[in-house]
Amino acid sequence: MKMKLMILLILGIWTGMVLGISFLEAPLKFQAPNITTILGLGIGKIVFTALNKVEMIFSVLLIGWLVFQFKNVNTPTLIILTSLIFLIAVQSFWLLPILNVRVDNLLSGIEVAKSNHHFYYIAFEILKVGLLITSFIKIYNHE
Repeated sequence: MKMKLMILLILGIWTGMVLGISFLEAPLKFQAPNITTILGLGIGKIVFTALNKVEMIFSVLLIGWLVFQFKNVNTPTLIILTSLIFLIAVQSFWLLPILNVRVDNLLSGIEVAKSNHHFYYIAFEILKVGLLITSFIKIYNHE
């Protein structure tokens, strides 16, 4: 029961962090007085790098929980949690490095070609929130 409570707490905090940062802080910072696009991008890089580090820690804790609870986790929940971990890995090792290079180039005054990577990141964040909420509900309802 304590492990279930711990993982629900992690999933709840994680969901709140993603909603607060990706869907509240990120778009609102550009509405602050005197914030330039370059300054906003620099702040965003710092914030999303920090969020990603916390998500990596949460992913490791989730993997540990899955190892200990494997026999008690039903297949749909296992698929959802595995998808969540895979999504974090894709963001961490493919998408964020690309976006960070783009921001670094912009901060250095280098013009960058248009790309869809930011839209991919937004789509992944929406998917992530769905997976987090679904996994929370599934684990909460599982006896």
